Amino acid sequence: MVKKIFSMVFIYIIVAMIILPALITYCSNHSQNKQQTQVPPQQQNEQEKAEIASPEIIRTSSDFEAYIKGVVAAEMPALFETEALKAQAVSARTYAARKMYESNASVVPYDIGQAYITIEEMEQKWGEHFTQYYNKISNAVEQTKGEIMVYENEPILAVFHSESAGKTEDAENVWQKQIPYLKSVDSSLDKNAPDFEKSVCYTFDEITRRFSNTYKDFSLENNQIKILSHTPAGYVKQIQIGNKTFTGREVREILNLRSSNFIVDIQNNTIVFTTKGYGHGAGMSQYGAEFMAREGKTYREILQHYYTGISFSNYAPSI
Repeated sequence: MVKKIFSMVFIYIIVAMIILPALITYCSNHSQNKQQTQVPPQQQNEQEKAEIASPEIIRTSSDFEAYIKGVVAAEMPALFETEALKAQAVSARTYAARKMYESNASVVPYDIGQAYITIEEMEQKWGEHFTQYYNKISNAVEQTKGEIMVYENEPILAVFHSESAGKTEDAENVWQKQIPYLKSVDSSLDKNAPDFEKSVCYTFDEITRRFSNTYKDFSLENNQIKILSHTPAGYVKQIQIGNKTFTGREVREILNLRSSNFIVDIQNNTIVFTTKGYGHGAGMSQYGAEFMAREGKTYREILQHYYTGISFSNYAPSI
């Protein structure tokens, strides 16, 4: 019995001294190898990242331009033409300049009201193409550094959207306010944009539920849907749905439609909304800018087309 116990103890000692450390070493190496395969290509070192770090708050011209790069990266595909990216940079810079001009204070990037992504988010979004795409956008921003659009010596409200329905919309028909530089202009090249025309279907019960969430006295019977009028640019101005009349913009927001330029088709118990374009339709069309750039237009020509009567000026945050 004693010999048997001694033999078992001896075996345990051998396992603890030789086999277990070897197993731990193998598992550790295996884990390290597995982690190494997940490291993305073209990963930058900490010094390189620090040189292009995203600003947490905009206080200087350098912060401001870094912020604009984050907006362009979030708002427009990096594969777009350089002149389109430049137009987007000037629009984004102008929009931010107006917000800072109105508040007269330092601004946190996420509070300005434009889409914005950090360097880390760009890396996640672009993966192995990060360096290529970042440099392209960075160059577009730097080549227009400090440049904004003004009207009567003030930064304009440089709104933009993905794609129009063939014409951009007058600001008065979107926000019930006349803005002299946000007039309807031709943007017929937008018809070449992907998903220019899209359809979405709702049942009568779904329509009733969505509108009743906002309007408690809303009711809808079969065939109680009729477009009453359009804006000159072709967007729905007034539409009757059930016992109420709405603007095209209201319907777009309640039903989460891509555009307020739409037609309605009732098929049995299904209501089909077919939209053209994507966005509110006012200001610069991003796809329109891309197609104009492909035709050889410069970023200034693009901007002067979409923003009526504007001029260009230099801007730097003075905060």
